[in-house]
Amino acid sequence: MPKLKKKQTKELARFTEYLVGGGLWFWSGYIIIVALNGHLPLFFVNFIGNAVGISLNFVVERYWAFKTARPSTLFVTTQRYIIYTVLNAFLLNYLILAVLKYKFGLQPAIGQFIAAGFFTVWNYFWYKTWVFRGQQRHRRVRHHA
Repeated sequence: MPKLKKKQTKELARFTEYLVGGGLWFWSGYIIIVALNGHLPLFFVNFIGNAVGISLNFVVERYWAFKTARPSTLFVTTQRYIIYTVLNAFLLNYLILAVLKYKFGLQPAIGQFIAAGFFTVWNYFWYKTWVFRGQQRHRRVRHHA
């Protein structure tokens, strides 16, 4: 087995930490969604389950997995996370669950696993490149007279 370079080792460690945060989100949300399914409409079940998971995920991702030498401010990161999460967890995840349930007859207990496979790759890319990206250094502009 080839030896990993330092940068690859750091990225693998970050991905592992990311998976811990994602696991907290998935399993807390999954348990709530499965427990409440049939007692409330699917939209509310999805909302409650994801709200709990999202809160846990944010803490792990912001302060552990994507902690950088130049982290963005908590305000900026929180804004990005909310925007991204509303679009993904509450809209895209709901659409995935609804299509799987109403078109293919798969209950959310199974649909959540399918959605999680998609979001594992999708979220890592967007968390790294936008949501938790550190502040960019402002380049000094030199004016020539």
